[in-house]
Amino acid sequence: MPFARLATATTPTCHIGLGLAAVGRPGYINLGRDHDLGENRSVETLRARTHELLDAAYFQGVRYFDAARSYGRSEEFLADWLHSRPDIDDVVIGSKWGYTYTASWSTDAEKHEVKDHSVQAYDRQRSETAELLGDRLDLYQIHSVTPDSPALTDKELHAKLADAAAQGLSIGFSTSGPAQADAIRAALAVTVDGEPLFRTVQATYNALETSAAPALAEAHDAGLTVIVKEGMANGRLAAEHAPGVLRDIAGEAGLGADAVALALVLRQPWAGVVLSGAATVNQLASNLHAAVVDLDDDQLAKLDALAEEPAAYWERRGQLPWH
Repeated sequence: MPFARLATATTPTCHIGLGLAAVGRPGYINLGRDHDLGENRSVETLRARTHELLDAAYFQGVRYFDAARSYGRSEEFLADWLHSRPDIDDVVIGSKWGYTYTASWSTDAEKHEVKDHSVQAYDRQRSETAELLGDRLDLYQIHSVTPDSPALTDKELHAKLADAAAQGLSIGFSTSGPAQADAIRAALAVTVDGEPLFRTVQATYNALETSAAPALAEAHDAGLTVIVKEGMANGRLAAEHAPGVLRDIAGEAGLGADAVALALVLRQPWAGVVLSGAATVNQLASNLHAAVVDLDDDQLAKLDALAEEPAAYWERRGQLPWH
C-alpha cells in the first residue's frame, strides 16, 4: 500500500500531511482567510503559493499531499509542482471525487461545489484526475460519504472502484457531518468478491468534534489507514479564534494554539496521517510543531472538555461563510 512509504520517513513530521483545500481555490470556509490570502487571489498567485507550501512541506518531512476535484485547481497546482520536481519520488498523492467545483474562481458564488456520487460522476472525474496526475496518483477517495450515500450501495460503482484497485490505485473515502461514525461503519461493510473495498478513511476529528473516534479505531483495527482532516476545525482552534483553555495550554508550551490542537490529534493511536490545512508557510511551520508537543493528563482533561455535541458542531460549521 502506498502509505507504507510513510513509515520509512525519518523526520518527526512524517505523520503530518498537507491538504490543499485552502489554497486550491479563492474561496473557502476557514476563519482568518482574508488575512491569510489578502485580496490578490488570481490563479497564478495561488499556484505560486501552493508550490511554495509544497516545497516547504516536503523539505520539512511531509510526504502525503491531499487534493480533490472540488478544491478548485488543487490537482492542477499539485501536478505542476510534481512535474517541476522530477527528482521527488517518495511522496504519496491522494485526491477525491464526488464534488464538482462550480464557483468559477469566485469568492461569492451562490454554490461553490455540487455533490454527485453517481457512476457517471466517477467516470468523468476519474478521467479529469488522470489527465492531471496520471500515474502519480496513489489514493482516490469518495468525497464526503454519509450513511445514505448511494456510493455505499451502488454495485456498479463498487466494481469500477475494485477494477481501479486491481490496477494499483488505493481506494478510500472521506466522511462529513454528524453521522460520520455511521458512515464509517457502513463503508467498512462494503466488499467486492468478499474483499473489503476501502483501504483508507478520511474523517473530521478535532478537540471540538470527537464523535468519530470509536469508528475510526475500528477502521484502524480493520487495516485501514486513517487520515484526519479539519484538525483545526476550519480555524476555530487557531490563534485568536481558539478557546481560552487552548490558548493557555499553548502559552505554557511556548507554541501556537494550532500546534497544540494538532498534537491532540496526533496522539490518537488510530491516526495514520493528520492533515495540515495551512494557507501560509508560517502557518505550516507552526502546525508542524505539533510533533514535539507533550500534553500532560491535566492538559488533556481540559482539552477533552472542549468537545461539542456533533449536531451543534456541524450546524456551526455549516454557518461558516465562504471567504
